[in-house]
Amino acid sequence: MQTPTLFALLLLLILVAYGTGFRRAVNAARSLGGVRNLAALPSYYGLLTALWCGLPALVLLCGWLVFDDSIIRAMVMNSIADKPESISGQNLLYAQIQNLAAGHLIGEKSQQLQSAADYLSQLRSSSNNLQAFLSLVLASGLAAFALLRFSPKLRAREKVEKVLRTVLIACASAAILTTVGILLSVLFESLRFFQSVPVSEFLFGLHWSPQMALRADQVGSSGAFGAVPLFTGTLMVSAIAMFVAVPVGLMAAIYLAEYASKRVRSLAKPVLEILAGVPTVVYGFFAALTVAPFIRELATSMGLQASSESALAAGLVMGIMIIPFVSSLSDDVINAVPQSLRDGALGLGSTQSETVRKVVIPAALPGIVGGVLLAVSRAIGETMIVVMAAGLAANLTANPLESVTTVTVQIVTLLVGDQEFDSPKTLAAFALGLMLFISTLVLNFIALHVVKKYREQYD
Repeated sequence: MQTPTLFALLLLLILVAYGTGFRRAVNAARSLGGVRNLAALPSYYGLLTALWCGLPALVLLCGWLVFDDSIIRAMVMNSIADKPESISGQNLLYAQIQNLAAGHLIGEKSQQLQSAADYLSQLRSSSNNLQAFLSLVLASGLAAFALLRFSPKLRAREKVEKVLRTVLIACASAAILTTVGILLSVLFESLRFFQSVPVSEFLFGLHWSPQMALRADQVGSSGAFGAVPLFTGTLMVSAIAMFVAVPVGLMAAIYLAEYASKRVRSLAKPVLEILAGVPTVVYGFFAALTVAPFIRELATSMGLQASSESALAAGLVMGIMIIPFVSSLSDDVINAVPQSLRDGALGLGSTQSETVRKVVIPAALPGIVGGVLLAVSRAIGETMIVVMAAGLAANLTANPLESVTTVTVQIVTLLVGDQEFDSPKTLAAFALGLMLFISTLVLNFIALHVVKKYREQYD
């Protein structure tokens, strides 16, 4: 049985279990003289029956899907007598077996390969049938068990809430563990990099050239890993983007929330948010083909020398891209400020602009700071616009008219293609990722400090 069909059958069983439990509770309530004589509402009895029916079966099915392929592969490879010793050879052999089992392998086929493909097809068929049988039997059996335990005095609501609380805790724990796993994976690889390159050279070096020499007499591959040009390029492009996005986005949010009519707001807000749906590669085209040539020609007319790829072009277009993040979040936060605060300020004689400046903005400051922080994170992590408009040259400069690169661009550049994760060149990407993580963490602490210091609390 195919997995989608099995999921559909399980869903049908869950719905039937819910309806059966609900109907049994309704019948019990009628016989006892009313729903108030039950320990919980009939819907909770139905939910409890559905949880007994579906949750263990879904856990079994998900676990089966996770480990099924690896177990089948191990059994198929163990059945082959003269399999390759290397991991890559075994991977290639198993790929051929899979293609032969699917009927996609063209050419001469050995008897050993054909036998392995037949064995693979047999194992997959047996696995699908056993998976369907166990899941459906488990779901049906536990649903029947839940119905046998039915009692008007059963506190179904407490049990359902306990299960849901456990599921929520598991989801929160999964998010936390995923974050910890990402941090540890980046940290361990970064430590391997710092065994080859000193931390002081990485943090304070002024030259970035990660091309390692393969021979002692090779020229032009010195392997300089000074990340200061990358940090300055990232900060320059992000600062230019924020100089564009924060004022424009915040003023747009204030206008839409406080001054615009309902008709103007219903038209302007969707149009503004369309910018968030434009792919970043389109922004990159716009920056490379329109903004960068315009800046170069403008600088030339003013007697300045500008590169064909510049930090200014990338920053301006990135700022346009980030405007919807700032405006939408700020608009939602400003609308969440209680109307009573505005009415009180206006009643005391304040003008609308004074009310906005002295009442609404201070009350909405934590949310505005959060929106700006999200925009800064988006600016720091943007790659495509920088690649197409700012270039790949790691120049240490404060001139926004020159070509620069950022940390994220270099991470992508270092990890493009087939890489061996044992050279400083590749491991440098993880060190750059760790620096980005630390920078974002520091940025969060600064934002929390600003919110605590300047927020206004109301009773």
